[in-house]
Amino acid sequence: MPLSIIHFPHPTLRHRSKPIVRVDQRLRDMAAEMLDLMYANEGVGLAANQVNLPIRMFVANETGKRGEGQEWVVINPEIDRPKGNEASQEGCLSVPGVYAQVKRPKSVRLQGYDLQGNELNMELDGFLARVMQHEVDHLDGVMFFDRISEETKRDIDGELYEFETTFESLRRTGNIPDDAGIAQQIAKWEEAYT
Repeated sequence: MPLSIIHFPHPTLRHRSKPIVRVDQRLRDMAAEMLDLMYANEGVGLAANQVNLPIRMFVANETGKRGEGQEWVVINPEIDRPKGNEASQEGCLSVPGVYAQVKRPKSVRLQGYDLQGNELNMELDGFLARVMQHEVDHLDGVMFFDRISEETKRDIDGELYEFETTFESLRRTGNIPDDAGIAQQIAKWEEAYT
C-alpha cells in the first residue's frame, strides 16, 4: 500500500520509535516515497511516524523544493548539545493549517546515519536545526504544540479539536483501525526493522 500522511490524534504520532537495525530496498523505497509526500504537501520534513511507520527515520529538505537545497534521509537520529534559544512559527503536515510560535535551541548537534550506513555528526543552526529538532520530536512521540505554553495552545485548541472529531469519525466508519489494530501494525513494522 502506498504511504500517506496520518493526522493528529492518530496513536502512531505518539509512539516513541525504536532504532532501525536493518536497511533494505523496501526501506530505501519508503524513504523515497516519504520525500515525494513531503514535496507534494509543501513540507520541509517528514518523520516515519507521520506515515504510520514506527521506525526511527525522517526525511528533510529545508527549501521544501525538489532539486534545490540538500535532501536528507536520517536513520536513528539523536540530537544533543543545544545552544541558545529562538522562537519561530512552526506547522506540521500531520496538523495542516495549524501554526504556533515554538521556542527551541538555536543550534544543536545531529548524529545518525544515512541510507548507505555513513555516520552523520554535525552542528546545525538556524532553520535547519529547527527542522531536524521538529522531526526528531516526532520520532519521540512529541508534537510541536507540546512545546508551547498553555495560553498559546488555547489559541489552537479549536483547530486541534476539529482533527480529533475527524479522526473519531474515520474510526467509527472503519477507515482507521482501533487501538488494538494499530498496535498490531506497529508490532509488525518493529519486528521487520528494529
